[in-house]
Amino acid sequence: MATHKVFNQVHPLQDFNLFDIDIPLREMLTRNQAEWAEEDVRSYGRLLGSKEWIEKGFLANKHHPEFHSHNRTGHRIDFVEYHPAYHDIMQAATRAQVHSLPWRIPRKGSQFARLALSYMHTQNEAGSSCPLTMTFSCVPAIKNHFPNPEEWLSKITCPDYDGRDIPYYEKTALTIGMAMTEKQGGTDVRANKTYAKPLGENGPGQPYAITGHKWFCSAPMSDAFLVLAYTDRGLSCFLLPRWTPEGKKNGFHIQRLKDKLGNRSNGSSEVEFNGAFAWLVGEEGRGVPTIIEMVAMTRYDCMIGSSGLMRRGVTEMMHHISHRSVMGKTLIDQPLMRYVAADLCMESEAALAMTERAAHCLENMTDGQEQLLLRLLMPIGKYWITKRATHLLAEAMECHGGNGYVEQSILPRLLREAPVNAIWEGSGNVQCLDVIRAIRKSPAALGAFLDELQTAFGLHPMYDKNLNRLKSDLRGKDISESMARYYTERLALAFQAAQLLKIESPVAETFCLARLNKNAGQMFGALPEGINVDQVLKRYQSTSMTS
Repeated sequence: MATHKVFNQVHPLQDFNLFDIDIPLREMLTRNQAEWAEEDVRSYGRLLGSKEWIEKGFLANKHHPEFHSHNRTGHRIDFVEYHPAYHDIMQAATRAQVHSLPWRIPRKGSQFARLALSYMHTQNEAGSSCPLTMTFSCVPAIKNHFPNPEEWLSKITCPDYDGRDIPYYEKTALTIGMAMTEKQGGTDVRANKTYAKPLGENGPGQPYAITGHKWFCSAPMSDAFLVLAYTDRGLSCFLLPRWTPEGKKNGFHIQRLKDKLGNRSNGSSEVEFNGAFAWLVGEEGRGVPTIIEMVAMTRYDCMIGSSGLMRRGVTEMMHHISHRSVMGKTLIDQPLMRYVAADLCMESEAALAMTERAAHCLENMTDGQEQLLLRLLMPIGKYWITKRATHLLAEAMECHGGNGYVEQSILPRLLREAPVNAIWEGSGNVQCLDVIRAIRKSPAALGAFLDELQTAFGLHPMYDKNLNRLKSDLRGKDISESMARYYTERLALAFQAAQLLKIESPVAETFCLARLNKNAGQMFGALPEGINVDQVLKRYQSTSMTS
């Protein structure tokens, strides 16, 4: 019924290139000698920004994974069925080497190229990032602690995707999952009760039978899982395949899929191990130190993932306010909206800058000072960026008004995705307690962190004042558990400011004035009077020109 004309509605953002519109991301590749990967990154950005692949992201989330415990003849199959769009997305990601690029091409800039690919992938479909990040992150643990790792690593890092439910040794490419936590313990893996008995000799690479349960098993259709279980010598790490070496389904039984707030395309599950076959990874009793190599990398990917979600929220926000008019003026020309938009853009750029610095640490794994810095940077960055993402995405949604709240918009999906990065691999309190634990056990790590902050001294007076105050407050102080969040936040903000200043980002001035000022507002958009929001917004205007 034609009762009115539809106008002043913003057209969907589609058929654009996620890389070309992202000035900070392009600058990051250039700054870190990763220009050699630019064409591949640009090609992936073009694919993910296309209407077809945006629709695939929606389909993978609309049609949730379905669990089939038995086939029609009554045989147990433990099969999780995914929508074809999910498999398409996984295929595209593995071909782009989101899961493997630094391992396959260990050259200067590879970590930054992979950061860019993963950062963009999350903006299209974050649920599939879970198996991709675990497959990426398992490599150090398997390489360093598993006998003859190449037969596994060659398929784990293969730039292909093989979604068939067949034995691992028949597949062209493998994905890896993880199962650590149990009902009674959660993050406290020392409370686990799952146990493993040797089937012959003890030692790395030897077979064991595992019995117990896991309350969260990520990506249950993976080909193998890193699992924690007790032996007589303590908590140990195992590689547990879904099919045994004899070609039989392993004693790995899915109980149900989790009904989650977000991350809907990824089939998180509860599982039982009934004498499941597995190989020991590393030494008995050294399970936590062994698997922590994987956990450190997945925490880093939480930083990438949250930064990517923030960037997509900012992109959608800038597109909307550049085309929507209110009271005779485009939203982006409204003074208060400009303050809100600039604040969101600045927050997104600070998250990427912090993540970029972590990638630099990973590119220099033999540098002792870089690894000391990473010891603190990882929990600080994981805590701060994942927390800020939820707040930023809620504000970006609000900039759209009611249109941002409906499911046809991508904003609800982005907002639902954000909390999982803050919870997974250790929630906020776990990260902050890890920060003060690192400071107590390794004062050199704090020294390396403060040295990094010192490299930006003299670049901005408010930064200098803040750094002097921070160092004075930390000097000789044993941080109590109750104050862990307070000091972690201060370290995070100082670090982000330092990185923005050092890379000479145009948003650095605004960030220092807004985030290091004791009188700063608490909500996005409550910026100090007189700051140069134009300088911030012009870096993000390319989105507004996209049709």
